[in-house]
Amino acid sequence: MPESASRRRKKPAYTPPPASSAPAISKPWYAPVCVTLLIVGLVWVVTTYILDWAYPIPGIGGWNLAIGFSVMMVGFIMLMRWR
Repeated sequence: MPESASRRRKKPAYTPPPASSAPAISKPWYAPVCVTLLIVGLVWVVTTYILDWAYPIPGIGGWNLAIGFSVMMVGFIMLMRWR
């Protein structure tokens, strides 16, 4: 009989990993904050375009768009973590 057939298995049988708990559910205030940030960012960008780049903060020009899109991005990132 060949040597490989007579060997016993040295590794133990498969044991499944311990059951992990389900991911925690987000706090009740989390979703409204995400949606509020998305809406505030959208209003900021629309205001910048409608008022000819002069407002919401006068004097910074195109940075108003950066601020609006940054606020929206924070809202989107928060939504990715929402459970």
